[in-house]
Amino acid sequence: MLTRLIDLLGEDRLSWLGGLLVGGVFGFFAQRSRFCLRAAAVEFSRGEGGPRLAVWLLTFAAALVGTQAFVALGLLDVSEARQLAQQGSISGALVGGMMFGCGMILARGCASRLLVLSANGNLRALLSGLVFAVTAQASYRGLLSPAREWVTNLWLVDGGPSRDIMAAFGGGTPEKLAFGGLWLIAGLTFAFRSHLPRRLIFAALATGVAVVAGWLFTYQLSQASFAPVTLKSLTFSGPSAELLMLVLNSSQIRLGFDLGIIPGVFLGSFVAAASAHELKLEGFFRRARHAALSARRGADGFRRDARRRLRGRRGRDRRLDIRAHRLARARRHVARGWAHRPLRRPCRYATTAAGRWLARSGRVIRYFMVC
Repeated sequence: MLTRLIDLLGEDRLSWLGGLLVGGVFGFFAQRSRFCLRAAAVEFSRGEGGPRLAVWLLTFAAALVGTQAFVALGLLDVSEARQLAQQGSISGALVGGMMFGCGMILARGCASRLLVLSANGNLRALLSGLVFAVTAQASYRGLLSPAREWVTNLWLVDGGPSRDIMAAFGGGTPEKLAFGGLWLIAGLTFAFRSHLPRRLIFAALATGVAVVAGWLFTYQLSQASFAPVTLKSLTFSGPSAELLMLVLNSSQIRLGFDLGIIPGVFLGSFVAAASAHELKLEGFFRRARHAALSARRGADGFRRDARRRLRGRRGRDRRLDIRAHRLARARRHVARGWAHRPLRRPCRYATTAAGRWLARSGRVIRYFMVC
């Protein structure tokens, strides 16, 4: 099948179409499942086994179990993948992982999530993704490449079995399948505990299956092609930098699997958001507008409270003035001998200071009170 497609389309174009299709599947289901490493890390740091952590575990477990299942069936061999065959760097993984994690938290999304949100109309995610691509290119071949090489050379490990952790402990494909199954059970447990809908569970599993499809497609293409084809799957740092330099500094386009991933994820996420009516233009101005509205509401609330306090103070002062006026009038009536005369206006408060003073003085004054 692949041989006929290679003869019809060519290796480069077929590889690009495969990356476009795999990226489209990933982008569609990543948007529907809300897959995000940052959200899962935040929930884990808070000690919460919520839906975001469940989605990430399901995606990770599906990718791991699916890949090892094809390896066990003999349809896939990942021993020639760059992550296993070539020399690796423990120091680069530690330092780079810490920098990636900090940047992911500050940028409010991992690389894949920023790309998915960009397709939904989030301008903040689009700008963050562009900064990510520029920084990745500077680290590969630009100003930051000497620092990257220095960190990489601090702690190196040889390629081959030394980079296979399970092989170091004497485990094989069955143990890897069992390990992936444990993560799958953990993901399903968190999903049921957080009452995750079935559609999100399916979308998370399909997102992981897209990673398996990438490995399987590039491996089968390498077996059917006469030219060497790199065994790879979904990744975002290298393809983002390569696509950026292709747009900015190259007039000749050489198609490949990496160049199909970024447009595929973008288109898949766009289609998913459009089908769910979730396309919405967002940017930094929205947060500024919310801050301005909050400040305005706070100022309006402060003015309302001030007016209420002022009205209350005025009403209290007015009542005190009425009491003082009535007390002064009662004293004048007593001094002039008019105490036996009823007050023209009814006294509403029977136990006033004037009444207590008159009772203590022993004088008999008759009040006709109408309440």
